[in-house]
Amino acid sequence: MTGAPAPTDWLPDLTGRNRVKYLALVEAIADAVAAGTLKPGDRLPTHRDLAWRLKVNTSTITQAYREAARRHLVSGEVGRGTYVLADSTEATLFALRDAPEAADDLIDLSTNVPAALPGDDLAADLAALVAESGAAALTAYHPAALLRRSAVAGARWLADRGLPLRPAQVIPCAGAQQGLLAALLALAGPGETVLVEDVTFPGMKALARQLRLKLHPLPMDAEGITAEGLDAACRLTAARVAVLVPVLQNPTAATLGPERREAVAAIVRRHGLTVVEDDVYGAFTDTPPLAALLPEHGVVVTGLAKVGAPGLRFGLIAGAPRLLAPIAAEVHATSWPASPLLLDLACRWLEDGTALALRDRQKAEIAERRRLAERLLGRALPLSPHQWLATRGDPEDAAVTARAAGVEVVPSGLFAVGRERPQAVRLSLTAARSRRALSVALERLAPVLA
Repeated sequence: MTGAPAPTDWLPDLTGRNRVKYLALVEAIADAVAAGTLKPGDRLPTHRDLAWRLKVNTSTITQAYREAARRHLVSGEVGRGTYVLADSTEATLFALRDAPEAADDLIDLSTNVPAALPGDDLAADLAALVAESGAAALTAYHPAALLRRSAVAGARWLADRGLPLRPAQVIPCAGAQQGLLAALLALAGPGETVLVEDVTFPGMKALARQLRLKLHPLPMDAEGITAEGLDAACRLTAARVAVLVPVLQNPTAATLGPERREAVAAIVRRHGLTVVEDDVYGAFTDTPPLAALLPEHGVVVTGLAKVGAPGLRFGLIAGAPRLLAPIAAEVHATSWPASPLLLDLACRWLEDGTALALRDRQKAEIAERRRLAERLLGRALPLSPHQWLATRGDPEDAAVTARAAGVEVVPSGLFAVGRERPQAVRLSLTAARSRRALSVALERLAPVLA
């Protein structure tokens, strides 16, 4: 009978990390998993061995492994040891969770999902679609005509965003995350350095691991990345690609102002950089994508998930023809995975104004929830579905305290690209099932963040 694998000889460097030792070790585990130093299935050192090598108490290692397990980084097996899980921490944000009314009365504000609003029901639209087109047509492979129609409808959506493009410059795909994957597969090679904001969305970190990309953090201020920081990073790394969220950046909700946009665009052109722009939240603003200033250097990835239809899995990849060519060549990574049924439904919504109506309803709900949050938290907030809130001390501690109070939020470590972790947590205003649930959650959070 085969025994358990031997523990790794991994020894983390806790220098400069959280002053709370067990949290410093958890951070080190998370970084090692993200970097690939610790791989799924690796067995961590035993509690006693690691405690001796780090010169800490065994209870510190026990507490750290327990917290790492809570974050779905590792799993402990009695008699066999502690193992690195295959599922990333980022992926757990999208795992099915108990409803706020479930045991422990936990209100989950951790996942960026649109608000559930009365009347947002796909059933009637799907039934009408099947009745009109027939189930056979909608479950077959998608015809070329449907892909052309999707590109035309997508071009109209982007034109409403202030980015006028020809349908030939638009590729439909199965959601924005899949579009980002397709773009990076075509534009960046394994081991290549990609520039990102110094705190970036979990999906980007997950893709970097999958594609073996090296992420280099760009410094940010209240508006987002700085032109000076971008210029310095380009000179230092010679990177060819940047993945940015210039409008309602996730997690910070920062938006580049007009002067900053011009300055950043000038640096992009100077260095011949390709910017892959995630614009999934841009529809809630009047600020066009940065790609409007970069007709030869920009690729935009967007979709309908955040405006009210996360299950529709409809996305768009659009931009400069020379950049789209290698992406479009890989149809199995772009339009092929998209469901004909959902493509047809998305086209109808884009054509008849339903998508715009969904966006407007979400935007109105975000405004109401933002007002509620400003009143209960006593601070000014941007008009955004997600909020980046400063903590008094360590964000991991704040998240643990918030959870104990009955609210799930996300500490900055999940978004941090480098070793610096801002003292902040992200929460989603639209994740609460109702304004009443959000009010309860914010009342619980207020003393944690005060």
